[in-house]
Amino acid sequence: MDVMTLLRRYWDRIAAVICTIAGAVALILGWHGVSESAYPAEQIPYVVSDGLGGLFLLGVAALLWLSADLRDEWSKLDTLDERLATLIEVAEASAPADAHRAPPAPPRVSQTLVSEEPE
Repeated sequence: MDVMTLLRRYWDRIAAVICTIAGAVALILGWHGVSESAYPAEQIPYVVSDGLGGLFLLGVAALLWLSADLRDEWSKLDTLDERLATLIEVAEASAPADAHRAPPAPPRVSQTLVSEEPE
């Protein structure tokens, strides 16, 4: 396969991998920045920028991957629907003319109430 074909076909998975790597790098840089300082006032910017940014990128990566999986499932369902429609067309074309009649109704069974007579 061509590289451009792969990029067009799997763009969401590639973006998910890139977001995962970027999120992991942001979290590691944030951890490294926090670990170098003992003062909370110096640690907060690392937690806010790198920590929240890294978590956001990991969330975007998860949504992109889930979206790709759902698209795959929908395309499988579309394929099954097309195959089923084809099978129905073939079955209707090969069925005899009287096969479309409704089956006979089952015989009706009447229920009689048994009355209890006092003895």
